[in-house]
Amino acid sequence: MRETPLSNCERLFLLKAIAEKKRLDGRQTYDYRNIKISFGVDYGCCIVELGKTRVLGQVSAEMVAPKMNRPTEGILFFNLELSPMASPAFEASRQSDLLVKLNRLLERCLRNSKCIDTESLCVAAGEKVWQIRVDLHLLNHDGNIIDAASIAAIVALCHFRRPDISIQGDDVTVYSPEEREPVPLSIHHMPICVSFSFFQQGTYLLVDPSEREERVMDGLLVIAMNKHREICTVQSSGGIMLLKDQILRCSKIASVKVAEITELIMMSLENDKKARKEGGKFGFVESIPDQRITALKMEMPPVDTSDVEEKAEEIMSQAEPPTEIAFTPVLRTPSTAQIGEGLESTWRDIEESDEEEDNGGNNDITVKANHNMEMDVIAVEQAARFAETVVLSDSEEEEVVVLEPEMAGRNSSAASQPLPKSNPIAKKKPNKKKKKKPAH
Repeated sequence: MRETPLSNCERLFLLKAIAEKKRLDGRQTYDYRNIKISFGVDYGCCIVELGKTRVLGQVSAEMVAPKMNRPTEGILFFNLELSPMASPAFEASRQSDLLVKLNRLLERCLRNSKCIDTESLCVAAGEKVWQIRVDLHLLNHDGNIIDAASIAAIVALCHFRRPDISIQGDDVTVYSPEEREPVPLSIHHMPICVSFSFFQQGTYLLVDPSEREERVMDGLLVIAMNKHREICTVQSSGGIMLLKDQILRCSKIASVKVAEITELIMMSLENDKKARKEGGKFGFVESIPDQRITALKMEMPPVDTSDVEEKAEEIMSQAEPPTEIAFTPVLRTPSTAQIGEGLESTWRDIEESDEEEDNGGNNDITVKANHNMEMDVIAVEQAARFAETVVLSDSEEEEVVVLEPEMAGRNSSAASQPLPKSNPIAKKKPNKKKKKKPAH
């Protein structure tokens, strides 16, 4: 299922707001969304919330045979999944191009940068090593997946503890967490991705784009860096041409953001370690605020709307007044329900058109039209005098007789006689109507 495209009005509104250095969530150009880190009961399980983007990270360890070309190094594997639960645009049974690109970027950022000491994962050279698998699940998509996924991956690796082992000859003994304290991984540094979105061919720059901002952006620049200002990887997508000064400015911004995020990660790990050591409550359930209804929670709007009425009055006062010219409807023909330049009706009675065809000529069209108008006037006057009429038959016969109230009390034999054709009330009803012709 494809994602719902933005309308032209919404796209223009977003681009105009970005040109005025305004964002829908009230952030400034270089502001990051709020980051929340919560840990599960088991080691290596965490949830990272970047605004409304949520990523679940889970680390597992397994003892396997090493690779042939690296017999003394462990194996580090990353897997990111985009489920339909996060967004209807993602399909569970289909690997999209976005998923492949994100997985490759995570591998370059974390595995190729040697942030984990893979040699410390070796149990027996050429025989047994630890395979560390990092599974990342996107729970909710609101933009900037790669930043949230990189933070969740490094936090899960820092929080993970592998089982302790002992080697006696060729025998390897794996101890449970109850027998021996698990051993943390050896981590050299913590690379974190920072995304920059460009608009109007690099004219405007935003940090941490949201989902709607990603739809209208022209290009994306991702810089992976650690707190020591060492660049781990750089990736540019979108086909835009960036200048050297733009990349240097982005790298300086990324160094500041990475230092802040790293400090937040270390603080969260320290708080979780302290809670586990003191025997306090920990886990996802404990991270949810107590005695608070979250289903009906309404967030405060980030944009101040207190002075909307004053601004509206100011805009209305500066606007041009409406024109005082009022167009009145013109009725050219009486008894018509048409507003505007109405014209007289050119249709004539059916009998007149039939008689005209029978006569085979149109020499006396004007005389007959005048006579028809006079007969219509007489019929209207008589209908006004007699409020009710009596219909003798509704069958489709050759002639239908309509009697006036005064004639109903007279001789009943006269009622069965048809009225003469000169009487406008009694008319002959043809079996088949012919098409009316307009008067010339």
